[in-house]
Amino acid sequence: MKCVEIIEILKGLAPEEWACDWDNPGLLAGRSDKEVKKIYIALDATDQVVEEAVQAGADMLLTHHPLIFKAIKKVNDQNFITRRLVKLIQADISYYAMHTNFDAAPGCMADLGAALLGLKDCAPLELMGQVESGEQVIPYGIGKTGRLEAPVTVRTLAAQVKEAFGLPFVVVYGQQLLDEVVEQVSICPGAGGSEIEGALSCGSQALVTGDISHHQGIDSAARQMAVIDGGHYGLEHVFISFMAEYLEEKLGGQVEIQQAPPSWPAVIL
Repeated sequence: MKCVEIIEILKGLAPEEWACDWDNPGLLAGRSDKEVKKIYIALDATDQVVEEAVQAGADMLLTHHPLIFKAIKKVNDQNFITRRLVKLIQADISYYAMHTNFDAAPGCMADLGAALLGLKDCAPLELMGQVESGEQVIPYGIGKTGRLEAPVTVRTLAAQVKEAFGLPFVVVYGQQLLDEVVEQVSICPGAGGSEIEGALSCGSQALVTGDISHHQGIDSAARQMAVIDGGHYGLEHVFISFMAEYLEEKLGGQVEIQQAPPSWPAVIL
């Protein structure tokens, strides 16, 4: 199957035009006419991931986060980003990324996170648009806000986040709120500091996200909304298994799918 054919399937799930303006999803390196027999899926195109894709004999690399965000003036081995591009091109690996378009698309990152927490009556935290599906009009956007099936304390919710996402730890901002009971919860997998005001405005008592700064955390807690930081990788690594299952179903066994092994970017010592 050609790379371009697989890309059309990926666009059907999460169209590139649904990405945020600052984002850069799409075919970032390699040939669109490449014959693809094996796809390697990871969250980031790190040095380790690129090497693993090469060693696995992959024809296509699929990641959530794009390796290229800003304009590149030179592609050589003198820069850690472009060095990876050189290696991918030398190995004839076509590289595709689906980022905020996947975050926003119905059934994708925001919905996956909400489902793992068991949220009901969900709505996008940041509405980006809507799409017609049969007789339904489905809104899509960044993050989700919804209601837990049964109210729990912040302490219990933090434990549920750890279990649902398979996390080694979470950071909770709002020590004074740990035993407060919450029901309205928002989730924004990845970096969700920019969604704090939106979560507060829709009445959320807790926000589950990643990459929260000191001041964002303590200021949210001061406004009676706990923040549970599960880490950027921690809340988005579900992309890997979801896309593996999706492509195996859509491609009907025509292409071998290989998933990157877990690779936590930070440890607690």
